[in-house]
Amino acid sequence: MNIQEERTVHFDQDLQIEAYRFHAIIKKFPKHFHTYYVIGFIEGGQRRMFCQNQEYIIEKGDILLFNPYDNHGCEQFDHKPLDYRSLNIEPELLEKIFQHKPHFKAPVVSQSELAKQLYDLHQMITEEAPALNKQEAFYFLMKQLIETYSDTPEEKASAANANEQKVQDVQQYIETHLTENISLDDLGELVSMNKYSLLRAFTKFRGITPYRYLQTIRVNYAKELLAQGMKPIDVAAAAGFSDQSHLTHFFSEFIGLTPGQYQQIFAKQVTAK
Repeated sequence: MNIQEERTVHFDQDLQIEAYRFHAIIKKFPKHFHTYYVIGFIEGGQRRMFCQNQEYIIEKGDILLFNPYDNHGCEQFDHKPLDYRSLNIEPELLEKIFQHKPHFKAPVVSQSELAKQLYDLHQMITEEAPALNKQEAFYFLMKQLIETYSDTPEEKASAANANEQKVQDVQQYIETHLTENISLDDLGELVSMNKYSLLRAFTKFRGITPYRYLQTIRVNYAKELLAQGMKPIDVAAAAGFSDQSHLTHFFSEFIGLTPGQYQQIFAKQVTAK
């Protein structure tokens, strides 16, 4: 008996965060990253996960803590399909609440007692609970996660070095010129590094190549345009993809939904209001 895969996303207007649920997933997720925090937990199944050049085995009860730009991917480890829920949180939101952007030390917290609180908050969001209930649950959960599993701002600052700053400069350039034809030579010249030294440094600090970074930035921008109601064919051109099939390929690979499916979810939510 085949189990139907299910992928859903709900944008909470009160909290300004996305709540994802992936049910009965078999497929592999290739290495990718997000520009926002991802706070997730495993409801069922086991996976082999790769994050920032480290390998982990994740299973039911584990919490996942991805910082913005943490490169990660996973594949099936046993015969059981993956059940997974997550919250996607923009960095500016946490900075506004906690006066700094936290940096989580490790991507996996095994068998955390906070998984139940994360599940409850996810349910509140999908069931559209009263705003006050959600806001309180969100604040206290994030406060515990940040206090227990993140660096202090001082610890994060002390880890910076010259090459990492150059990588950040390249990131900013890519984000600003995402629709343009960018070459590795251009990026190396930008930060006064030869292209192979830049490729090595970028991969070291981000666990992903500049090209993969560019495609992910384009996909994230495409998400914003699709949520605004722009047609996928127009989104492809506006986000720097060569055509709509190119957009669909990367969007499906990174997000787990086609551009059309992603847009329909938002359209249904707007209609329901």
